[in-house]
Amino acid sequence: MKSIEIDEELYQYIASQTQYIGESASSILRRLLAMESQGSTSEQTVTSAPVKAEASEAKLDKEAKAVKLVEADKGSVFDHINKEDLATQRGAVGRFLVILQALYRVHQNDFDVVCGIRGRDRLYFANNENALAESGSSTKPRQIPDSPYWVITNSNTTRKKMMLTEVSLALGYSEEQAEKIREFL
Repeated sequence: MKSIEIDEELYQYIASQTQYIGESASSILRRLLAMESQGSTSEQTVTSAPVKAEASEAKLDKEAKAVKLVEADKGSVFDHINKEDLATQRGAVGRFLVILQALYRVHQNDFDVVCGIRGRDRLYFANNENALAESGSSTKPRQIPDSPYWVITNSNTTRKKMMLTEVSLALGYSEEQAEKIREFL
């Protein structure tokens, strides 16, 4: 495996194209560049990749600009998390819901991706309370304020932080940004 350096804007674009949690950057790029998945790099891949990259470059630029415009309209979650609201919350559950509310506010159109985030035996997020209640005992579902989504709240703080990290990454934030978001808890 080789490493390459890319700028933050390109990283954000690639991360925003994630279709499932844990999808590797290589898989995303192969899909975006319409390359077949291969076990090892072949000479054909090395010579054809730049051609495909050039053909896709205009499309990527156009899509990246569109993504940037949408983000510019709504800002980032860091513009929507009110630290005073966090400070007034008595416990981790309150802070957890405030952070999720801010994430929903910024990413309403993409927030449905969180419904795919789950533990080994239970759902973490759903569109209704019953789905969460049926996924395990004592889940204590709570509605994310100002959203149609529900989240389990009986998990420990470490699990809540992990959930925030997964949500942040699924919504296109970098690892570094996801770490900052989870630390609000």
